Amino acid sequence: MAETILKETQLRLVFDMGLNEKGKQVFKFKNYNNVKTTSTPDQLLNAAQALANLQTNILFGAERNDSNMLQG
Repeated sequence: MAETILKETQLRLVFDMGLNEKGKQVFKFKNYNNVKTTSTPDQLLNAAQALANLQTNILFGAERNDSNMLQG
């Protein structure tokens, strides 16, 4: 039976940049690598909010991106 092994985690911050000239929502992304794979959602959200406080743009959301390896 196949199983997955968590290799790495990345934190991605999504910033609201407003509307473009066509009225479409624009976002800017910042990725942070080497995040502990054992981080909880609360820890990642706290880190995202702390990092967002250092930015001039408004934080729209935060994403956790995990990379997994499949083994059989």
